[in-house]
Amino acid sequence: MGVKISDIVKKKKISFEDLKNKKIAVDFSNAAYQFLSSIRQRDGTPLMDSNGNITSHLLGILSRSTNLLSQGIKIAYVLDGFPPELKVKTQERRHEGKIKAEKNYEEAKEDGNEDLMLKYSKQFIRLTRQMTDESKELIQALGMPVIQAPAEADAQISYLCKKGDVWSASTTDFDTLLHGCPRVITNLTLSQKKKASSGSIIKISPEMIELGEVLNNLKISQEQLISLAILVGTDYNSGIKGIGPKKALKIVAELKTPKNIFLKNPIEDADWEKVFELFTDMEVKKDYKLEWSPPDKEKILKILVDKKEFSEERVMSTLNKLIGGNIKVASDQKGLGSWI
Repeated sequence: MGVKISDIVKKKKISFEDLKNKKIAVDFSNAAYQFLSSIRQRDGTPLMDSNGNITSHLLGILSRSTNLLSQGIKIAYVLDGFPPELKVKTQERRHEGKIKAEKNYEEAKEDGNEDLMLKYSKQFIRLTRQMTDESKELIQALGMPVIQAPAEADAQISYLCKKGDVWSASTTDFDTLLHGCPRVITNLTLSQKKKASSGSIIKISPEMIELGEVLNNLKISQEQLISLAILVGTDYNSGIKGIGPKKALKIVAELKTPKNIFLKNPIEDADWEKVFELFTDMEVKKDYKLEWSPPDKEKILKILVDKKEFSEERVMSTLNKLIGGNIKVASDQKGLGSWI
């Protein structure tokens, strides 16, 4: 979920032309949860094969990745490793929330309320090891690199960006900024449409956040930004009740140093120094390779068509953006069902 500081972070709208020939590291789990949430039927049922195995994540990876690659954007995916011990409480809270949402979904199903079924179905999404392994296989078949982080993907992505091996991070949360990532892109999708919480469709475009500009606008240091996030609440602590980002900004501006800040505003569920250290010194993988190659058409077809029952015509139509060719797609192939 990440730290909630959107209200005070300045974003700049950019075009896909601005991203041409750029290398961008994508937080895999962040993207996968987006696909699992959005690629669903009206009643909340995800895309599945005939054996009941969910395939929404694979469709999302195929569609978005080929769209971005065809725009000249080089994508690398970064996978989460083992979470820090301090994240256990957050994971437990999320698990409890999913159990409650699943119960609400079953009640809505009994009532035949598709609106509520769709709503609750998105609240108990689970990204399994099998889904991650399948995704990794497809990403590599598409010719993109995958980096397995030893800990959090956010820290690994930030390291790649600070080293200059990628130009930017791509994620929907702001944790990479806390790890010192100099640049973050949000809304990295060519659909340029998003469903708002009200149900209406809103137009979106890629937005860029530059850490240096954020710190300059807020008139704070990187240490103060991390302190601000801890006051509001991170994945490693719940924050202080009644303190939002704007109030936290005033506190860090006045008290300056982390020691002064947390002496007067102690957090109760974690040691602030340990949380702070997770953002400044988290373990990352340093012996990685970032290499892109042409997509392996036969391997992609084997994964999606032979194993997961995707329509060969639709898969090849998508791949044509990268490998050329002119395979005609039947005009009646529309919607999720046409993929399987």
